[in-house]
Amino acid sequence: MTDQRPQYGEIATLEEQRKAAGLPPLDEMPPAVPVAPAPEVASRGAAATAARPRPVDRFITIGLLAYGLVNVVVTGLSYLDFPTAMNQMMSVLGVDGEFTNFAQGKVWGTVAAIVLAAGWSLTAYFSIRRLRSGKTSWWVPLAGAAVTLLAASICAAIPLMNDPAFIDFVAKTAGQ
Repeated sequence: MTDQRPQYGEIATLEEQRKAAGLPPLDEMPPAVPVAPAPEVASRGAAATAARPRPVDRFITIGLLAYGLVNVVVTGLSYLDFPTAMNQMMSVLGVDGEFTNFAQGKVWGTVAAIVLAAGWSLTAYFSIRRLRSGKTSWWVPLAGAAVTLLAASICAAIPLMNDPAFIDFVAKTAGQ
């Protein structure tokens, strides 16, 4: 048969193990001395401190997103009724005549409304990601609004630039 004796430490208590290893008993140990963290740990701690939430940044970011959402809903709905929106804009500019490019207006007005909704959604997504990670995020709604406004304006300009009344207005204005 094989030797069934226990190996070192299998049955021994912690005190017996320490005694066999030549270490003092636990009750005779001096109190632990706090140790300063290593430099890389200290730098990670500083990074964690820099990534903490900023209440003012959070307030501004959420306020800009809320303002943007209201703007997207109102503007998107007006783009869905594109001829009315363009007639109002043309009267403000002093254009004689009415918007008559209805076919392109319907298509590009719908595209512009979708671009506005998608742009706001992406802006909100990236803003929330930055807020959750504790990074400064107030600038994300501003940048997102600028990019989205440019894209939606291009969509709205396509049918407007093909409208006979607007082309006539541009030709008269350029000839002065």
